Amino acid sequence: MRRFVRITISLVILVFFSFELYAETVINLPKPKTKTNISLEETLNKRRSIREYSSEALTLSEVSQLLWAAQGITDKRGKRTAPSAGALYPLSVYLVAGNVKNISSGIYKYEPQNHQLVKIKDGDIREALSKASLGQPWVKNAPVNIIITAIYEVTTRKYGERGIRYVHIEVGHVAQNVLLQAVSLNLGAVPVGAFNDEDVKKILTLRETEQPLYIIPVGRQK
Repeated sequence: MRRFVRITISLVILVFFSFELYAETVINLPKPKTKTNISLEETLNKRRSIREYSSEALTLSEVSQLLWAAQGITDKRGKRTAPSAGALYPLSVYLVAGNVKNISSGIYKYEPQNHQLVKIKDGDIREALSKASLGQPWVKNAPVNIIITAIYEVTTRKYGERGIRYVHIEVGHVAQNVLLQAVSLNLGAVPVGAFNDEDVKKILTLRETEQPLYIIPVGRQK
Protein backbone atom coordinates (compact mmCIF):
# COMPACT_ATOMS: atom_id res chain seq x y z
CA MET A 1 0.00 0.00 0.00
CA ARG A 2 2.80 2.41 0.95
CA ARG A 3 4.61 1.60 -2.30
CA PHE A 4 1.41 2.33 -4.24
CA VAL A 5 1.05 5.70 -2.45
CA ARG A 6 4.70 6.59 -3.19
CA ILE A 7 4.27 5.74 -6.88
CA THR A 8 1.03 7.75 -7.07
CA ILE A 9 2.67 10.78 -5.44
CA SER A 10 5.63 10.50 -7.80
CA LEU A 11 3.32 10.41 -10.80
CA VAL A 12 1.40 13.46 -9.55
CA ILE A 13 4.67 15.37 -9.08
CA LEU A 14 5.87 14.31 -12.54
CA VAL A 15 2.61 15.45 -14.16
CA PHE A 16 2.73 18.74 -12.24
CA PHE A 17 6.29 19.55 -13.31
CA SER A 18 5.60 18.42 -16.87
CA PHE A 19 2.66 20.83 -16.97
CA GLU A 20 4.80 23.64 -15.55
CA LEU A 21 7.49 22.97 -18.16
CA TYR A 22 4.90 22.93 -20.96
CA ALA A 23 3.33 26.18 -19.68
CA GLU A 24 6.75 27.85 -19.72
CA THR A 25 7.70 26.46 -23.12
CA VAL A 26 4.44 26.93 -25.05
CA ILE A 27 2.54 30.22 -24.98
CA ASN A 28 -0.95 30.53 -26.40
CA LEU A 29 -1.15 33.94 -28.04
CA PRO A 30 -4.17 36.26 -27.77
CA LYS A 31 -6.58 36.02 -30.68
CA PRO A 32 -5.57 38.47 -33.43
CA LYS A 33 -7.90 41.25 -34.55
CA THR A 34 -9.15 41.26 -38.12
CA LYS A 35 -10.88 44.67 -38.01
CA THR A 36 -9.49 48.03 -36.91
CA ASN A 37 -10.20 51.72 -37.42
CA ILE A 38 -7.10 52.40 -39.51
CA SER A 39 -7.28 51.93 -43.29
CA LEU A 40 -4.79 50.17 -45.51
CA GLU A 41 -4.22 53.46 -47.33
CA GLU A 42 -3.31 55.18 -44.08
CA THR A 43 -0.84 52.47 -43.06
CA LEU A 44 0.81 52.62 -46.48
CA ASN A 45 1.11 56.38 -46.22
CA LYS A 46 2.59 56.25 -42.72
CA ARG A 47 5.05 53.40 -43.27
CA ARG A 48 8.62 54.49 -42.61
CA SER A 49 11.76 52.72 -41.41
CA ILE A 50 12.01 53.50 -37.69
CA ARG A 51 15.29 52.79 -35.90
CA GLU A 52 14.91 54.59 -32.56
CA TYR A 53 12.78 52.94 -29.88
CA SER A 54 11.65 53.80 -26.37
CA SER A 55 12.33 51.44 -23.47
CA GLU A 56 8.62 50.63 -23.09
CA ALA A 57 7.73 46.95 -23.31
CA LEU A 58 5.48 45.52 -25.99
CA THR A 59 2.34 43.66 -24.96
CA LEU A 60 1.65 40.05 -25.81
CA SER A 61 -1.37 41.21 -27.83
CA GLU A 62 0.89 43.39 -29.98
CA VAL A 63 3.33 40.52 -30.49
CA SER A 64 0.40 38.24 -31.37
CA GLN A 65 -0.82 40.66 -34.02
CA LEU A 66 2.63 41.07 -35.57
CA LEU A 67 3.20 37.32 -35.82
CA TRP A 68 -0.27 36.71 -37.21
CA ALA A 69 0.40 39.35 -39.88
CA ALA A 70 3.58 37.49 -40.80
CA GLN A 71 2.24 33.93 -41.14
CA GLY A 72 -1.15 33.65 -39.49
CA ILE A 73 -3.71 31.11 -40.67
CA THR A 74 -6.67 32.79 -42.39
CA ASP A 75 -8.94 29.92 -43.43
CA LYS A 76 -9.77 26.29 -42.74
CA ARG A 77 -7.56 25.08 -45.59
CA GLY A 78 -4.48 26.45 -43.83
CA LYS A 79 -3.95 29.43 -46.12
CA ARG A 80 -1.91 32.22 -44.55
CA THR A 81 -1.68 36.00 -44.52
CA ALA A 82 1.12 35.98 -47.12
CA PRO A 83 1.03 34.13 -50.46
CA SER A 84 3.36 31.18 -51.02
CA ALA A 85 4.23 29.45 -54.30
CA GLY A 86 2.32 26.17 -54.40
CA ALA A 87 1.12 26.87 -50.83
CA LEU A 88 4.34 25.17 -49.66
CA TYR A 89 5.25 27.71 -46.94
CA PRO A 90 9.04 27.33 -46.69
CA LEU A 91 9.37 30.19 -44.19
CA SER A 92 9.53 30.14 -40.39
CA VAL A 93 9.16 33.09 -38.05
CA TYR A 94 11.09 33.52 -34.80
CA LEU A 95 10.60 36.07 -32.04
CA VAL A 96 13.62 37.37 -30.16
CA ALA A 97 11.92 38.76 -27.05
CA GLY A 98 13.85 41.19 -24.92
CA ASN A 99 11.13 43.32 -23.37
CA VAL A 100 7.62 41.88 -23.66
CA LYS A 101 5.05 41.97 -20.87
CA ASN A 102 4.16 38.63 -19.30
CA ILE A 103 6.77 36.51 -21.08
CA SER A 104 10.43 35.95 -20.27
CA SER A 105 13.26 37.01 -22.53
CA GLY A 106 14.32 34.40 -25.03
CA ILE A 107 14.00 33.00 -28.52
CA TYR A 108 10.59 31.70 -29.54
CA LYS A 109 9.34 30.03 -32.70
CA TYR A 110 5.92 30.98 -34.01
CA GLU A 111 3.59 28.05 -34.71
CA PRO A 112 0.87 29.33 -37.08
CA GLN A 113 -1.40 26.27 -36.84
CA ASN A 114 -2.20 26.86 -33.16
CA HIS A 115 -1.17 30.54 -33.00
CA GLN A 116 1.41 29.74 -30.32
CA LEU A 117 4.95 30.58 -29.35
CA VAL A 118 7.32 27.73 -28.56
CA LYS A 119 10.40 28.67 -26.57
CA ILE A 120 13.69 27.66 -28.17
CA LYS A 121 16.17 29.31 -25.81
CA ASP A 122 16.14 31.33 -22.57
CA GLY A 123 17.79 34.70 -22.08
CA ASP A 124 18.08 38.10 -23.72
CA ILE A 125 20.21 37.58 -26.85
CA ARG A 126 19.59 41.00 -28.47
CA GLU A 127 23.17 42.16 -27.93
CA ALA A 128 24.57 39.03 -29.57
CA LEU A 129 22.09 39.43 -32.41
CA SER A 130 23.16 43.07 -32.82
CA LYS A 131 26.81 42.01 -33.10
CA ALA A 132 25.82 39.43 -35.69
CA SER A 133 24.02 42.25 -37.52
CA LEU A 134 27.26 44.20 -38.01
CA GLY A 135 26.70 46.17 -34.81
CA GLN A 136 23.40 47.80 -35.78
CA PRO A 137 22.17 49.28 -32.46
CA TRP A 138 18.44 49.17 -33.26
CA VAL A 139 18.61 45.38 -33.18
CA LYS A 140 19.84 45.56 -29.58
CA ASN A 141 17.52 48.39 -28.51
CA ALA A 142 14.22 47.15 -29.92
CA PRO A 143 11.96 45.29 -27.45
CA VAL A 144 11.60 42.49 -30.00
CA ASN A 145 13.15 41.30 -33.22
CA ILE A 146 11.19 39.20 -35.68
CA ILE A 147 13.43 36.89 -37.70
CA ILE A 148 12.26 35.20 -40.88
CA THR A 149 14.07 32.07 -42.07
CA ALA A 150 13.66 29.72 -45.01
CA ILE A 151 14.32 26.14 -45.98
CA TYR A 152 14.79 26.50 -49.73
CA GLU A 153 14.38 22.79 -50.41
CA VAL A 154 10.71 22.96 -49.43
CA THR A 155 10.11 25.02 -52.59
CA THR A 156 12.95 23.95 -54.90
CA ARG A 157 11.87 20.32 -54.49
CA LYS A 158 8.86 21.22 -56.64
CA TYR A 159 10.05 24.18 -58.71
CA GLY A 160 13.77 23.55 -59.09
CA GLU A 161 16.16 26.51 -59.07
CA ARG A 162 13.26 28.85 -59.83
CA GLY A 163 12.01 28.08 -56.33
CA ILE A 164 14.83 30.20 -54.85
CA ARG A 165 13.26 33.24 -56.48
CA TYR A 166 9.83 32.25 -55.18
CA VAL A 167 11.19 32.05 -51.61
CA HIS A 168 12.71 35.52 -51.90
CA ILE A 169 9.46 36.93 -53.25
CA GLU A 170 7.59 35.32 -50.38
CA VAL A 171 9.82 36.71 -47.65
CA GLY A 172 9.18 40.18 -49.10
CA HIS A 173 5.43 39.63 -48.75
CA VAL A 174 5.86 38.56 -45.13
CA ALA A 175 8.16 41.44 -44.20
CA GLN A 176 5.79 44.01 -45.69
CA ASN A 177 2.90 42.50 -43.74
CA VAL A 178 4.88 42.90 -40.51
CA LEU A 179 5.88 46.48 -41.34
CA LEU A 180 2.32 47.54 -42.16
CA GLN A 181 0.96 45.78 -39.09
CA ALA A 182 3.48 47.66 -36.96
CA VAL A 183 2.17 50.96 -38.36
CA SER A 184 -1.42 49.98 -37.58
CA LEU A 185 -0.36 49.26 -33.97
CA ASN A 186 1.41 52.64 -33.75
CA LEU A 187 4.77 50.88 -33.54
CA GLY A 188 8.02 51.47 -35.40
CA ALA A 189 9.93 48.83 -37.35
CA VAL A 190 12.78 48.49 -39.82
CA PRO A 191 13.78 45.61 -42.12
CA VAL A 192 17.39 44.50 -41.66
CA GLY A 193 19.20 42.42 -44.26
CA ALA A 194 22.82 43.10 -43.25
CA PHE A 195 23.99 40.33 -40.93
CA ASN A 196 26.37 37.39 -40.73
CA ASP A 197 24.30 34.37 -41.71
CA GLU A 198 26.35 31.79 -39.79
CA ASP A 199 26.37 33.87 -36.60
CA VAL A 200 22.60 34.30 -36.72
CA LYS A 201 22.16 30.58 -37.35
CA LYS A 202 24.26 29.76 -34.29
CA ILE A 203 22.34 32.21 -32.10
CA LEU A 204 18.98 30.77 -33.16
CA THR A 205 20.32 27.17 -33.20
CA LEU A 206 18.96 26.71 -36.73
CA ARG A 207 19.32 23.54 -38.73
CA GLU A 208 21.99 23.48 -41.42
CA THR A 209 19.36 23.68 -44.17
CA GLU A 210 17.56 26.66 -42.57
CA GLN A 211 18.73 30.11 -43.68
CA PRO A 212 18.01 33.47 -42.02
CA LEU A 213 16.70 36.04 -44.52
CA TYR A 214 15.36 38.99 -42.55
CA ILE A 215 15.60 40.59 -39.12
CA ILE A 216 12.89 43.10 -38.23
CA PRO A 217 13.34 45.10 -35.00
CA VAL A 218 10.02 46.42 -33.64
CA GLY A 219 9.26 48.85 -30.82
CA ARG A 220 7.59 52.08 -29.83
CA GLN A 221 9.05 55.07 -31.59
CA LYS A 222 11.23 57.24 -29.38
